[in-house]
Amino acid sequence: MKQIEVVAAIIRKGDKIFATQRGYGDWKDWWEFPGGKMEAGETPEEALKREIREELSTEISVDELLCTVEYDYPKFHLTMHCFLCSLLSEALHLNEHEAAKWLSKNELGCVKWLPADKEVVEKLKAFI
Repeated sequence: MKQIEVVAAIIRKGDKIFATQRGYGDWKDWWEFPGGKMEAGETPEEALKREIREELSTEISVDELLCTVEYDYPKFHLTMHCFLCSLLSEALHLNEHEAAKWLSKNELGCVKWLPADKEVVEKLKAFI
């Protein structure tokens, strides 16, 4: 099975968490934490900062690793390193996603999360 390693940003602002809605592919309209694939030679933190610049046109601070999720999708195995992050700039621009929301702990269950991201949401509920 194909292996994919990605990083995801759990961006916090006050008591809210930033979630994005996919605008493309097999999982269009599902919700996820922003991020993407690591490139050769990048640390997870470097990859995450690059991906957030590309996807949201903003800068983040990568604060700490929350968890690493291993999940088998039908076409590939995903390893996703999820980091708690903070915004260094208030400006956010959706370059790849069709929508975004700031969700409180009680609102985390109100969107249709990608299967691997559901595990992160459960860990997050216990953490915040």
